[in-house]
Amino acid sequence: MAGPLNGIRILDLTQVLFGPFATMLLSDMGAEVIKIERPVVGDIARGNGPVVRGVSTYFLSLNRGKKSVTLNLATESGVEVFLKLAKSADVLVENFTSGTMDRLGLSYERVREHNPGIIYVAGSGFGQYGPYANKPAFDVTVQAMGGVMSITGEEGGPPVRPGASYGDIAAALFMCTATLAALQERHISGEGQYVDISMLDCQVTVQENAFVRYLNTGEIPHALGTRHPVITPFQTFQTRDGDIAVALRGGIKDQWPLFCAAIDRVDIIDDPRFKDGWSRTQNYETLEPILTEAMKTRTTQEWAEELEQAGIPCGPVNTIEQAASDPQIAARDMIINVQHPEAGSFRVVNTPFKFSRTPYKVEQASPDLGEHTQDVLSQLLGMSHEEISRLEGSGVI
Repeated sequence: MAGPLNGIRILDLTQVLFGPFATMLLSDMGAEVIKIERPVVGDIARGNGPVVRGVSTYFLSLNRGKKSVTLNLATESGVEVFLKLAKSADVLVENFTSGTMDRLGLSYERVREHNPGIIYVAGSGFGQYGPYANKPAFDVTVQAMGGVMSITGEEGGPPVRPGASYGDIAAALFMCTATLAALQERHISGEGQYVDISMLDCQVTVQENAFVRYLNTGEIPHALGTRHPVITPFQTFQTRDGDIAVALRGGIKDQWPLFCAAIDRVDIIDDPRFKDGWSRTQNYETLEPILTEAMKTRTTQEWAEELEQAGIPCGPVNTIEQAASDPQIAARDMIINVQHPEAGSFRVVNTPFKFSRTPYKVEQASPDLGEHTQDVLSQLLGMSHEEISRLEGSGVI
């Protein structure tokens, strides 16, 4: 199964989460991803726990399907080998702090001299220019600076980091999208280009509604728990035995009357304070005790059956264990087994991409450090066994 990106070769200089997640998605679509790692140490994420049968599950979750080549870019010979690899690559991806690639002697200008068609994708915390360009960043710092932590958590409570690495993952998705766009443009122009992705930029982008509301009303958004800032009810409720998320459609087909009937409170259907989603939001302090009391009268499953029958979107608040065993997740093959070259079979999350004509099947786990070094150097660069041995002896690979 070739995948829609079959024939695309990517040199992956990324590490930890932001960059590796983006290149993994490209691998999931069939691209050949050659992960360039430091000899002996490799991607620092290889040391992140928990470790199962000698394999970091953190590293496993971000590097399936890739090839690993060790290369010391702090040496002149290592840079020369890398530039030779770049000649046959379509994309180069890195997520170092701004300026690092220039110091290594691998600036966009230099790489472009060897391959004018290369798409050079640079991901960083703050982008390649601006007052913060040279500052290091991690997910939690970018989330804090971008504002998302200020609108996450319970109303009146302290700032909260979402349960997923929102700063890294959001940036990775934009990095993947931009890479595909640049590849498409190259079909027209025949030329490569430089792509600059900032984690902080991406945080602002994914909060577009919060920013636009503030910029045009002057009201500063704040944390609302699981509530929506402009639509009510659109949140989780405690039930008799758990929690359930409920989201009403508004507008012309407002589901408020259906919801009121379901919770046995038809007396508030025509209350002018609750006439639409915005009005209900404005009068939430009055409405909240009514809804909370009503939702505690039945179990989560009973509410799910009742509300689904009325066409009201809802769903149980699952644990990761419950979500992993959900029949819909199973039907979509979202949990699969992959094979590690040394440690055997591992269960991982499958790719979400479902292509009808060019599907790609994820089968390989993350690679061992340097697992593909000799194969790549001999097959792509035509190096002999003796040449590879010399590089190994001098610490280049």
